[in-house]
Amino acid sequence: MRVALLLSCVVAIVSLAASPQPAGAQSTKPARSATAAAAGEGGKLQESNEWTVGVAGGLLEGTNIRFAAEMAKVLDDRPNLRVLPMVTYGALGNIEDLLYLRGVDVTITSADVLDEFVRNGTLANIKNRIRYICSFYINEMHVYVRPEIKTLEDLAGKKVSFNTVGSAANLTGGIVFDRLKINAEKVFINNSVAMEKMRTGEIAGVVHVTGKPTDLFAKFKPEPGFHFLPVPFPRSLQDYYVPTRLTSQDYPNLLKPGETIETIGVPQVLAVYNWSPETERYRRVARFVEYFFKRFDQFKQPPFHPKWNEINIASSLPGWTRFRAAEELLASTRSPETDASATKQQFEQWMNARATTGGRRLSDAEAKALFEQFQGWMKREGDQPPR
Repeated sequence: MRVALLLSCVVAIVSLAASPQPAGAQSTKPARSATAAAAGEGGKLQESNEWTVGVAGGLLEGTNIRFAAEMAKVLDDRPNLRVLPMVTYGALGNIEDLLYLRGVDVTITSADVLDEFVRNGTLANIKNRIRYICSFYINEMHVYVRPEIKTLEDLAGKKVSFNTVGSAANLTGGIVFDRLKINAEKVFINNSVAMEKMRTGEIAGVVHVTGKPTDLFAKFKPEPGFHFLPVPFPRSLQDYYVPTRLTSQDYPNLLKPGETIETIGVPQVLAVYNWSPETERYRRVARFVEYFFKRFDQFKQPPFHPKWNEINIASSLPGWTRFRAAEELLASTRSPETDASATKQQFEQWMNARATTGGRRLSDAEAKALFEQFQGWMKREGDQPPR
């Protein structure tokens, strides 16, 4: 009797639960949103975003992302300024991110990137849409190959990794190989993976464009016969590129003491979008520029990357236009001495390029006369070094 009564109660409860409910029985009150504004934290939400600047760096194995992270450390002054370093795909991709990706205010890219976009026509009016804060450090071109490869020409027809699509290796490496007329079979995979494929012979070499020393090579266990190739510096590369070298101090695990490898480098650029001065985004980037210039000397001290010492924030960049707020700040602190220092740095870079291409070394008097000529040319041509 009790069992039957219990069963009937259970059936009744189940039936009640399963039967359709009238529309009014369900609550029509929407669930409260879990946003900060709904929680009464709208002020905190605005404060957290108002002066936060996103900096597109690059791939984890590159130097650019380290510079983005170091800027975040030095420039941090929350809530007045917060810098968020962002892992991205590199020089080409960073320009596209600057144009299209939310949250990207500043990017580190390569000096040759604008001309590449103009050449291939993929981004309309690109030179009017992008501005630069300052010319950055030099990224060196590393070409690391298997034992059977003795020269760059030996890579013709061979599989060579140019890192992932959008990277500096993809951009600068491709331009350099094309200008040197080396028709390698380009593959685009992460170079950390490509280094392993070199061991098995699937790939003949790796092209990596980043600031030396880079962990990709500095921490690489050397394989017998694997080696760096020198990269020549003909006139066809003397627009954006500069001569440089890899040394045993950079890669003691891969180069013998005192050994050097001649190569080329490409200046990096701290770039921004060409915002109109009355916009919020312009004011945010202008504050970043102010902090960057004011605290710049801190970057030149340990433990920050030694390449900070290569940078002269007043030097001009051929083919680019400086961001208005940066130009105004530089103008307010400019003196004949700082102008002369920036111009002298460009002149020395220009002279070094010619000295490594077989040109005769000039006497001090000849160099002084040529420097004066160079200064006059710079004034006439809008700061673009002669080629």
